[in-house]
Amino acid sequence: MKSFARLLLSTAAVSALLAASAHAEQYQGVLRFQSSAPRSQVQAEAVVAAHSPDPYSDGANANAPTPLPHEADRAQVRAQAYAAARAGNPYSDVAGDGVVQLAHSTVDRQAVRAQAITAAAQGVSDGVE
Repeated sequence: MKSFARLLLSTAAVSALLAASAHAEQYQGVLRFQSSAPRSQVQAEAVVAAHSPDPYSDGANANAPTPLPHEADRAQVRAQAYAAARAGNPYSDVAGDGVVQLAHSTVDRQAVRAQAITAAAQGVSDGVE
């Protein structure tokens, strides 16, 4: 019982130390700024800043030239778009293979069908023992 009392006392002492060391920040309120610039000057600077390019955006300092207007014919652009759409995906795994062409078979369709019906009736399939 004596050891339990010591344990309880030491736990109370540690928790009291922790409680004393914990503190919260004080709220200072909203900061007030003292400006010497008149309101009209600040408003004029804001308008200029709003209409100027964003210096913090990506590529703002790249100084890329503005694109020139294209003199292409609408029908020509449409024909190029159709050709590109029908060309397929040049980045696919089988881009160089081209379109699969079905080979013309010399076997009669009726003969193949008759062989399939015969094999199904007999329950025979090639390669299975």
